[in-house]
Amino acid sequence: MKIELNRLNDGYHLEAINEQGRTIHMDASPDIGGTNQGMRPMQLLLAAMGGCSTIDIISILKKQKQPLRDIKITVTGEREKEAVPSLFVEVHVHFRLYGDLDSDKVKRAVTLSVEKYCSVAKTLEHKAKITHSFEILP
Repeated sequence: MKIELNRLNDGYHLEAINEQGRTIHMDASPDIGGTNQGMRPMQLLLAAMGGCSTIDIISILKKQKQPLRDIKITVTGEREKEAVPSLFVEVHVHFRLYGDLDSDKVKRAVTLSVEKYCSVAKTLEHKAKITHSFEILP
């Protein structure tokens, strides 16, 4: 796996490019000279955890032949106060799943993803307490 980064201005605006040519922009906050033209790196880490676990959940529910119509995810994180570096100490991911789904199968998929399969969650859990929740909506 390889990611290349290019600086896009004289500040902190960066473009990351993967091996397939897909890009994502990063930037710093205005209080340190950034221009908010991309996500901050720690925000990307939360997004990565949400994406990683969601891919797992979709895959598991497909194997269980569950009619998942849509899924929306909220990931929140708390970082160490007054620390440099300021690592995540708590991360919570909440899944809103849409469809006529079996609650037990959804619970199993969410638990397996966050607690066993999601590589990003497994990386973060060495420092952060990771929790999860879900709700099923019509």
